[in-house]
Amino acid sequence: MNEEQFVQALKQQGIELSEEQIQQFHIYFETLVEWNEKMNLTAITDQPSVYLKHFYDSISAAFYIDFHNVQSLCDVGAGAGFPSIPIKICFPHLKVTIVDSLNKRIQFLNHLSDVLHLEHMHFVHSRAEDFGQITTYREQFDMVTARAVARLSVLSELCIPLVKSGGQFVAMKAASGEEELKDAQKAISILGTKLFEKFEFSLPIENSERTIYVFEKIKNTPKKYPRKPGVPNKSPIH
Repeated sequence: MNEEQFVQALKQQGIELSEEQIQQFHIYFETLVEWNEKMNLTAITDQPSVYLKHFYDSISAAFYIDFHNVQSLCDVGAGAGFPSIPIKICFPHLKVTIVDSLNKRIQFLNHLSDVLHLEHMHFVHSRAEDFGQITTYREQFDMVTARAVARLSVLSELCIPLVKSGGQFVAMKAASGEEELKDAQKAISILGTKLFEKFEFSLPIENSERTIYVFEKIKNTPKKYPRKPGVPNKSPIH
């Protein structure tokens, strides 16, 4: 997917990019490739693949969810900024917080945010388990996103405690989603959410399957969650 195809594909989904936004994606790509030579941010570095598998794939959540109604968004384990920064470029009003456990990635994101002239960006170097217990952030966000970070039973514990009551947790998954969802039923319920919507689609050109799960926060998360770093992964809620 070259730049022009990317712009057209978004337009077909009702997202029209300005010249400035097109330029921001171009700078994003160049910055990603440049920094990737110094640190391992992504295995995908050729332009058509970055535009398809990182940019377009990240924005795909906005084909199904109206981000105009979202004010604050937290992205857990965003790595090189996916999905939140492509979404932020398309919806500049968003106040975005990214939490990542690797300080190098936070340095990259700070630099990226500067060169893209993004406002209302907040980067936190922390394990998600610790972050979710900080009062300033706990149950404060309209939406929490995560893309391919961990299996759903683990991811739920890292993300749901950050969602405010009535807010949403959006998990972007590949084809294995259905099995993960079964496995995560107990966690989803205990942590205070219910499955609100599910969207399945294929990524254009390569036709790989994608699933987006939207969970709605219906009650507060019990104080004990998230548990200490490493615990959710070792023994997910079952």
